[in-house]
Amino acid sequence: MKHLWFFIACFLIAQSGFSQKTDKHLQEQIIALCRDFHGEIGVYVHDLKKNRSVAIQADTLFPTASMVKVPILTGIMARIEAGSLRYHQPLIYKDSLLYEGEDILGSLKTNEKIELSKVMMLMLTMSDNTASLWLQSLAGTGTRINELMDSLGLKDTRVNSRTPGRESNRTSYGWGQTTPREMATLMEKIANKQVISPAASEKMLRLLGRNYWDEEAISQIPSDVFIASKSGAVDASRSEVLFVNGKKCRYIFCVCTKNNTDKSWTTNNEAWELTRKISKLLWEYYQ
Repeated sequence: MKHLWFFIACFLIAQSGFSQKTDKHLQEQIIALCRDFHGEIGVYVHDLKKNRSVAIQADTLFPTASMVKVPILTGIMARIEAGSLRYHQPLIYKDSLLYEGEDILGSLKTNEKIELSKVMMLMLTMSDNTASLWLQSLAGTGTRINELMDSLGLKDTRVNSRTPGRESNRTSYGWGQTTPREMATLMEKIANKQVISPAASEKMLRLLGRNYWDEEAISQIPSDVFIASKSGAVDASRSEVLFVNGKKCRYIFCVCTKNNTDKSWTTNNEAWELTRKISKLLWEYYQ
């Protein structure tokens, strides 16, 4: 009974309007991997070459954790495109911006200069939270970022933290919330040059291709393959979204988890191990 919700969800997916485009063989393999997971998991996969997909709990809300930094990046790029900010614009760091943790930006002394581009790099490559919250503010706060998500047709992807009116959502989901389908869709729109402008999308994709945190899903893909990605992790939620562009394959996938029993931070964390298994399966399947 403990995994009844999972089997019900899979049955409903198979009966849904998406079934004509579903890769049923791949879906069965992913369901088998996820069957005994101790928590809730959602997966969305889109094969961009054959336009076939897999959706398991793909429209369920999950915490973004640090995946929220992709919407924040979108907000910053919109300001740069509008001329309100410049990519290499010098900024002045203040101690008041510090978010306690192990961030690199927070090690700067107050009044030190740093370029906007480097703050963006720290947010995406290192997942620096001090940098991310500063950029969220510069983007026009979560309110403006959420308006941008809405304009892209993403109705469930939202910034909650430091965003008026979203306090209850923050209690439930933390910094941000999304669905596997929507986070994958945002990454796909970036890859297809459909966010802000073609030039802005290209810059975003390059920035997302420099992820320091490469020991989970990325680790299962050969190093000579281009990958744009963002991961997110808090105690009971581990998630990751990837765009993979190989010689024989081109695909997007997002794995989201919540209410995880295993809250450990070791490499054998159950959610991370499952993410690696799904990534390995996808790479071998599409190759």
